Order: sequence, then C-alpha cells, then structure tokens
Amino acid sequence: MSKIRILLADDHALVRQGTRELLEREGDLQVVAEAGNGEEAVQLACEHWPDIVLMDIAMPKLNGIEATRQIKASQPKVSVLVLTAYDDDQYIFALLEAGAAGYLLKNVGADELIVAIRAVAAGEAVLHPAIARRVINRFAPAEHKAAQVSAFDHLSDREMEVLRLAAKGQKNQDIANVLFLSVRTVQTHLGNIFAKMGVSSRTEAVLEALRRGWLTMQDTI
Repeated sequence: MSKIRILLADDHALVRQGTRELLEREGDLQVVAEAGNGEEAVQLACEHWPDIVLMDIAMPKLNGIEATRQIKASQPKVSVLVLTAYDDDQYIFALLEAGAAGYLLKNVGADELIVAIRAVAAGEAVLHPAIARRVINRFAPAEHKAAQVSAFDHLSDREMEVLRLAAKGQKNQDIANVLFLSVRTVQTHLGNIFAKMGVSSRTEAVLEALRRGWLTMQDTI
C-alpha cells in the first residue's frame, strides 16, 4: 500500500516538528518535506510532488493563499489542506477560491487531523464544522437564480447523483453503498466530474456546482 506523501508548510519549526512526529506514527502517512515560508512551499511542492500540502496562512515571503494558488496552477493534482488559526471569512474564501481542498482550524484534535488528511487524499471534502455553513452560504447562488448552463449538458445522470451525495458530505464508501456501486467506481465517477468541471477536489466541485446553480442549499443538507 502506497503512503500518502505530505509536505508541511508552516513558519514555526516547533509546529512542523510536532506535526511530523504525529503524522509519522501512522503507517500510511509520510512527510516528504518541510517548508518554513510560502516560497519554499511552492518550490518543494514542485520538487517532491506530494499528495497533500498541509498549509498555514501567515508565512513570510509568500502567504498561504498565494502559495496555494501557485501550487494549484502548476500541479493541479496536488491537494492543499489548510491548517490555520485564522477563521476570518476573507482567508477562508480566498483559500478555497485558490483551490484548497479543505480548511481546518488548529484547534482540531490529532485524530481529526489524521482523518482529514486521509479523506482529502481520497478526494473527499474537509471543512471545519465552524466554517462549513458560512462557506456554503457564500458560494451558493440565490435559490431563484436559474443556472446559466444545465449540469446535464456536462455531467451524466450518475455523475450528478454522485455529486449530490458528495455535496451532503457523504464519504466514498457511503456513496457506494447508497448507489450500489464499488468504491473504485465512485472514485472513477468523481475523477470524471473533476475533469469535466475543471477542478481537482471534491470541495472545488461542490463549490463550483453551487456557483453555477447546479446544486442548491437544499442539496447540501
């Protein structure tokens, strides 16, 4: 079984050391590099091609928002999971729009962080409960607004079923159980959805579908 390769990006060496020790206790997680600023994060992501970048926001030389934007522009398959003390709307929305796959606050427990990393690696969305509803409210269009382009012009009926369940926060296994599919088939559908929508994570797909009016607030409940 291949390990999930992780790049740590945080300007506090002690935080990086503690996080590395925590993650590497898990047999399926491997920290491949550490960055102390945003520029290093972009450079090391290009050198090591991690599966996930665990990204802080406030860093010297280049902040986490711009570092995320640059990493996603050059390596769209790399997932960025934000781990920060900031829960300000301006940071949350800027990072998600830059392409972050998830957003956690540093008050999460160790077990929650590990679960989140595995979830993001599996293509699932991760949003801290304290900010999830704010994000959905921000990106969802008005209920009466008609979608400019029908989702069915791009996604198959099955892909829309998968997307709706993903929007409700269902994990891959849950979606597979509901639709009587294998987990691998669900992952294939998600990959096709990402490709058609021009995104690289479940979070991006759901937010983009909300923007376009393909999904409504009711679909996320």
